[in-house]
Amino acid sequence: MFNKFTQSFQYGDHTVTLETGEIARQASGAVLASMGDTVVLATVVAAKDARPGQDFFPLTVDYIEKAYAAGMIPGGFFKREAKPSEKETLTSRLIDRPLRPLFPEGFYNEVQVIVHVMSVDPEIDPDILALIASSAAVSISGIPFDGPIGAARVGYIDGNYVLNPSASQLEESQMDLVVAGTEAAVLMVESEAKQLSEEIMLGGVVYGHEQMQAAINAINELVEKAGKPAWDWEPAPQNEALVAQVKEAALEGLQEAYKIREKQLRSNKIKEVHAEVQEKLAAAVESEEDALDPVEIENILFSLESDIVRSQILSGEPRIDGRDTRTVRPIEIRLGVLPRTHGSVLFTRGETQAIVVATLGTKQDEQIIDSIMGDGRDHFLLHYNFPPFSTGETGRVGSPKRREIGHGRLAKRALVATLPKHEDFQYTIRLVSEITESNGSSSMASVCGGSLALMDAGVPVQDHVAGVAMGLIKDGNKFAVLTDILGDEDHLGDMDFKVAGTKAGITALQMDIKIQGITKEIMQAALAQAKDGRMHILGKMEEAITGSR
Repeated sequence: MFNKFTQSFQYGDHTVTLETGEIARQASGAVLASMGDTVVLATVVAAKDARPGQDFFPLTVDYIEKAYAAGMIPGGFFKREAKPSEKETLTSRLIDRPLRPLFPEGFYNEVQVIVHVMSVDPEIDPDILALIASSAAVSISGIPFDGPIGAARVGYIDGNYVLNPSASQLEESQMDLVVAGTEAAVLMVESEAKQLSEEIMLGGVVYGHEQMQAAINAINELVEKAGKPAWDWEPAPQNEALVAQVKEAALEGLQEAYKIREKQLRSNKIKEVHAEVQEKLAAAVESEEDALDPVEIENILFSLESDIVRSQILSGEPRIDGRDTRTVRPIEIRLGVLPRTHGSVLFTRGETQAIVVATLGTKQDEQIIDSIMGDGRDHFLLHYNFPPFSTGETGRVGSPKRREIGHGRLAKRALVATLPKHEDFQYTIRLVSEITESNGSSSMASVCGGSLALMDAGVPVQDHVAGVAMGLIKDGNKFAVLTDILGDEDHLGDMDFKVAGTKAGITALQMDIKIQGITKEIMQAALAQAKDGRMHILGKMEEAITGSR
């Protein structure tokens, strides 16, 4: 009845087992993965065809923790799992980020990855296992995918790197780093650290990438045994004649647009060029049968914009806003902007701005955490809000979206290393970052503003924490690392690399890479340049306030 296949490998102190062929057989791909007593079921289903007019890749990842996995019954009146917890949202993002860039350009079929946590050992966080299982499920499905990927958690205890440390080991570790990537390249890094050097952090990334090869090899072997036939899919051929028409109609206008320094004026000019090109090409069509696809034209225009910006930077010309590759945008800091709050700051860096507010409370204000990994209380909260007006747009206002939860978590990780011990400062601390303007790096503005707001509120933090977002433009062997990237540079570039820390070292690191071929040397250059940027920002913060009030 079942055609079951199993593949196992040793991973740190545990054996990981991947099984397929017995459970969820109607999914495109399904893998039951176990590490000790932690068990997850990862499934993937892909639509056979893209929806008409689809112009983006609709990938959805849902990581779901079941209460029964820990022998629990959910609380509340209804006694069943409700909306996703913060941990579930963050882990869904953790899986999505390295998977997404490995689906081919032009693949617009809907893909849904669902991971259920079926059993959990509180010492073994399911997130790494979920990432490996998701990679395995997609790899065996036959869906177009340039994987597999592996993942590893790395700790740093007594001067040594530790592969997949347990929850107990993480309490004494100076680093909690998650790295994911393919056999050849790192694609994602997510980390918090206790003020460690760039060399130690990079060493952790390299160590994690080396160790994850065991997972990648095991998935490849499982694909050989149980993989479904690869889809017969080819990207739609590019209409070279249309590309030439669009380029002729748009090139001069877009080049002029990208000489405009202010974001809104530049954005308006780009929209004008797009509308003019669409109108001009539509008017040239002689019959309805020859009508052009507006989505295809927009994709060509985006590609043209990317080429313009990237070639300018790689040829040594100024960036979109006139800076060189190493300069941080002008910084303005105003403390105590809100009269009735405990601590507040208006932090502005170029066209990115945040009002960050600190509030102190009692033990009764602590957040109660009810999790399958165990109950607990959290006395440090950080909430990040990104209203649509911050980018000059209209949009939904309501509960936080995944991106807001992820950015808030990153800022929290950056700041937690400098907080006083709870027994020495027994207040509950809540930081709220209200993004009032955004043109890149709003999460890092939240880090800077959060550090300043804590000092304004009189919280005895150890030191200032600053964050900076780095970008990368790479073409063959030529590359340029960009300090303090704009939103357009993030959108059109190859890497988003956020680094936060004090003068003493790094406290948080997040990296997402859109291409393969990012070498250790490039990451080294990015970290060194990020340190220079961080030190500059820390200097500006110290000019505003030297220590807690």
